[in-house]
Amino acid sequence: MSDDPFLAHRPLLFTIAYELLGSAADAEDVVQESWLRWAGADQAQVGEPRAYLVRTVTRQALNRLRTESRRREVYVGEWLPEPLLTAPDVADDVELAESVSLALLVVLETLGPTERAVFVLREVFQLSFGEIADAVGKPVPTVRQIAHRARTHVAARQPRVPVSRTEHEAVVEQFLAALRSGRPEQLLGLLAPDVVLIADGGASATAAPAPVRGAELVASLLARPNRVVSLTWLNGSAAIRVDSDRQPAVVSVTVQRGRISRIYAIANPDKLTRLTAPVPLARG
Repeated sequence: MSDDPFLAHRPLLFTIAYELLGSAADAEDVVQESWLRWAGADQAQVGEPRAYLVRTVTRQALNRLRTESRRREVYVGEWLPEPLLTAPDVADDVELAESVSLALLVVLETLGPTERAVFVLREVFQLSFGEIADAVGKPVPTVRQIAHRARTHVAARQPRVPVSRTEHEAVVEQFLAALRSGRPEQLLGLLAPDVVLIADGGASATAAPAPVRGAELVASLLARPNRVVSLTWLNGSAAIRVDSDRQPAVVSVTVQRGRISRIYAIANPDKLTRLTAPVPLARG
């Protein structure tokens, strides 16, 4: 481990910023801004570098999140988090994999900035209420209330039946084979009747402008020939990469009771530029 606290904790700082922002590009900017503050600080007077750095990253991310939330109001089509290429062993840390999953990040988008920060710092990184209060600038009793409200909000929007890594990977492998076949009937066997497909193309790629609902309609949209599809690892779980001269994309799914209930397809080229090497993540 590096003697420089910033370098030692950089994966943790990036993970916090990413979970607060849902954007690797913005998270990198926040980490860089935090490093500038760290470099300009009297480090000899910093008693707990990790706490100082977490507090700095959180505050910088909150400032950016409030700005970005206004930009997302005018985003073209559906907005989805920027995917991260992760190593397969990230899935071994179940809590870390779940915390960076696209499904959870989509739910976190329904929280306000402060609620999101409190939830992430408490539920994912297990910070004390005192540490969180310092980071978000709220009294401890208020932070406790926010944490309870955010936890209830998120729990109501997550799958009620946990899915093991083995089951998820098996369904993704079957989904990959069905996509390669190009046959709607093979896809239908894997889709929940009320499956929802959400696609993010931004202003640069073709994508459904609103969620597509229902197995038959989703299957008909996905059954397209002349595409090269392959297995990849995104945000801590098995996913699919679609390579096409016209429009590459990545696809992540949520599995419930052995079938796919949610499909997140990201084709916005601005969100696919950092999928060349796995990103180091950390919870501690």
